[in-house]
Parts: sequence; C-alpha cells; structure tokens
Amino acid sequence: MATIIVSYDGTDSDRDALALGDLLAGAGASLELAYVTHSERLGEHEAEGLLAAGAAAIGRPEAPQHVVLSGSTAEGLRDLAQEREAAAIVFGSEYRTAKGHLDPQPTARRLLDGGPVAIALAPAGFAERAGEAIAAVAALSEDGDPCARETAESLAGRLGARIEERATRGAGLLVVGSTPGTVTGRVRISAAAEYLTELAGCPVLVLPRGVSVLFGGDSE
Repeated sequence: MATIIVSYDGTDSDRDALALGDLLAGAGASLELAYVTHSERLGEHEAEGLLAAGAAAIGRPEAPQHVVLSGSTAEGLRDLAQEREAAAIVFGSEYRTAKGHLDPQPTARRLLDGGPVAIALAPAGFAERAGEAIAAVAALSEDGDPCARETAESLAGRLGARIEERATRGAGLLVVGSTPGTVTGRVRISAAAEYLTELAGCPVLVLPRGVSVLFGGDSE
C-alpha cells in the first residue's frame, strides 16, 4: 500500500491538502500527517495538537503523526518521506491563491525540482468540495512514459472514475509525469506541463520519472 504524507499546520491551504490526502487515502493509500518546526522552542505539544485535530477532522485519528525538527521545511519533509518510504507528499496551494486555482507553495516548488517522491497539490478551496465524487482522472506525459497512465488507471479504478485522454477542466484529478531527461526516481515538471496543471483547476499528482504510484497496492 502506498504511503502518503500530508504537510499540515492547520491553515486553510493545509486543510485543502488534508482533504486531498483523505481522498487519496480513500483510494487505497496509507495516510500520515507531518508538521515541520524550525525550532524546539516553537512548541512540540502545540504541533502535536494541530496534527491530532487535523487527523480527527477527517475521521482518521489513528493516522500516524510526525513533528519534524528541521531548518528547512522541504528537507524535513523529504527526509521524513524517505524514512517512511512514502510515495507522495501532499500540499495545498500558496496562501494567496484564488479559490479553484492551483499555485504550488514554495516548499512544494522546491520538491518539484528534483525531489525524490511524488508531489500532490490541492487547489485553493478544495476542502470545501470534500466528499464530491471524482468522475474522471486524466494523465499527462510528454513522451509516452507509461507511469502517468498506470497511476491514473489505478486511481480511476479505486475511485470509480473514467480515464480522460487529455488534461482538461473536465477532469477531477490530473496525474503528471516528470519531464523527459529527468533522473529516474526524481521529480521535475516542464513549464508546459506546469501551465496545464494551473489551468486544470483540479488536484494534481506529479510523479517522479519512471515511477508509478499504485493505489491499493505497492508503488513501482
């Protein structure tokens, strides 16, 4: 079973991420929550309370929760994901993003540029749509890399959705493969693909090069 980690601090943006994490968990992933603190003085107990409240809010109080001490949020999440052998980290959009639009926050952008795990991104306001059925999953790959299609088919099968052949606003979720030339196992999205994700208006899952994420089964 694929493990996904939601970056969560209780903000509206991270509540969107939590809603997307809950959706992916419903498709057969194992959900965990993480909060990165940059100083031991910032209150581990308070961070633990935030994570516990987030897990309870989606009816998953048993979900593993991690308070990570790191000088960099991106590095802390990256290291945790590798330690937990996670398939993906889930983020909300940048906090000034208009509802229904997607704009990766700075930490997500860092991990979209050479990170070692898939990155899932929720559009602003996605938490308000929690519980809505996903009717279609689209796959976007610039050179025929089968991983985006395999992952989309896995998600569609678990969600009872159809496969869209193109990245359009009719899709409820978009799976994007990393750009050709990226090192296998690393994430990098082209400018063209990033533009399409911003237009899609739906959650996006960006895969490392040559890696499929199979929901309800193992990652490959």
